[in-house]
Amino acid sequence: MPHASQVAVIGGGAAGFFAAITCAEKLGSRGQVTLYEATPHLLSKVKISGGGRCNVTHACFEPAELIKKYPRGGRELLGAFHRFQPRDTIAWFAERGVETKTEADGRMFPVSDDSASIVEALQKAATRAGVKILTGQGLREVRRHESRFELVFNDNTTASCDRLIVATGGNKSSAGLTIAQSFGHTIIPPVPSLFTFHIQDPRLAELSGLSVENVSVQALGTKLKTDGPLLITHWGLSGPAILKLSAWGARIFAEANYQFKILVHWLPAFTAEALLKELNRAREMNARKQITTFSPVALPQRLWERFVIAAGIAPTTPWAHVSNSNLQNLITQLTRSEFTVDGKSMFKDEFVTCGGVKLSEVNFKTMESRLQPGLYFAGEVLDIDGVTGGFNFQNAWTTGWLAGQSCAE
Repeated sequence: MPHASQVAVIGGGAAGFFAAITCAEKLGSRGQVTLYEATPHLLSKVKISGGGRCNVTHACFEPAELIKKYPRGGRELLGAFHRFQPRDTIAWFAERGVETKTEADGRMFPVSDDSASIVEALQKAATRAGVKILTGQGLREVRRHESRFELVFNDNTTASCDRLIVATGGNKSSAGLTIAQSFGHTIIPPVPSLFTFHIQDPRLAELSGLSVENVSVQALGTKLKTDGPLLITHWGLSGPAILKLSAWGARIFAEANYQFKILVHWLPAFTAEALLKELNRAREMNARKQITTFSPVALPQRLWERFVIAAGIAPTTPWAHVSNSNLQNLITQLTRSEFTVDGKSMFKDEFVTCGGVKLSEVNFKTMESRLQPGLYFAGEVLDIDGVTGGFNFQNAWTTGWLAGQSCAE
């Protein structure tokens, strides 16, 4: 009789749960899956993501398009997404009683608009599949003992397993990175990936809460350029356009100690020439109106006023008295606003990092280590990160599913 397979999963987040459930469902009575979580809290990121609604995935069903949303890891995920992608995620949750919906920007949420739906589905699936879950189990080290792994916890208790899935997330202090390193893996140092920009600028002062539907943002001195909605906050700039730029520029911005300059084009539908025509038309048609009270472009009124003042135009100036050089200054403000970034803010509980286990050292067909047989990785412990919009969860579901499947085979 072959002995029952023992599989240990380290990390009680999205990737860890998905790996444990997938493995246990496939193993059935042939083995036991045990999930260990260092903290008392399971699925904590899932609970708070998307403002408590849980942005579970993104409605992007072509793997070749999907991988473009990953600043790091896209190439490696191409084959993985052919095996498990957003369509499979939606079906997986639907089979377990959670229907999802797609928002205008492609983000997908449970119909309930409550992350508890996702958390409960995962916990019920784990219970049904027979996953044993232990919290408050911080892992200190893992040793290889003949064909098995011996796990040593912080309280000096031990456990052993045949196969080990590491899904501890991308935190610098993650036990998963220490374990990977102890088996010879290269660790790319983790740095923050999704963050907002600290900017002190009179043009933005006291405009907290104002948003612009679509802007284009460029990091000066780089080729990095993103677009999307932008939000003015009391500390600077946020919103998808900024978060995408922070993801693509994560390493560059970390090396610059988060001191750099950006250019914002507030009206990307207009070239400078087209905008000049639009402003000239406004000057002819609305000669008597004050420039600050009549804006010919789709910008929040208070923001328009700031750009008028920044262009050196007195707020009470009638359109008829706006000179050509004033118009050129205004066009510069609207199409090439320069801002100095002097720091970042993280979403404390939702932080995403780039960095982790070097991808070339992992087999992406199985998620098994190329250096240590029986050791598997899933989720953000790998050097993979996506832009905002459900892509980081999709990485967790896909790599967790692959690791779980492989471990059960």
